[in-house]
Amino acid sequence: MASRAAWKNSAELKREKQTASIVSSERVVFNIKGNEFRLVVAVDYKNGVVLILWLGTHREYDQIDVKQVKFDKERYADSTGSD
Repeated sequence: MASRAAWKNSAELKREKQTASIVSSERVVFNIKGNEFRLVVAVDYKNGVVLILWLGTHREYDQIDVKQVKFDKERYADSTGSD
């Protein structure tokens, strides 16, 4: 999805991904698997970079502040112990 995208701004992103929620000029929430999961990303439109900030179930999403959530390395740590 994002690897082939060339969004210049949030309006272009929204036109292409109508179910995405624009939280701010840099923050977007994508619905995944029929809204079962949510993906919160920061988008740098100028440089074409998408940074994953948070991924979880819809239920977990309801417990976070989408405007403030930051990437938590521990949440996504590899359970095998390797980096």
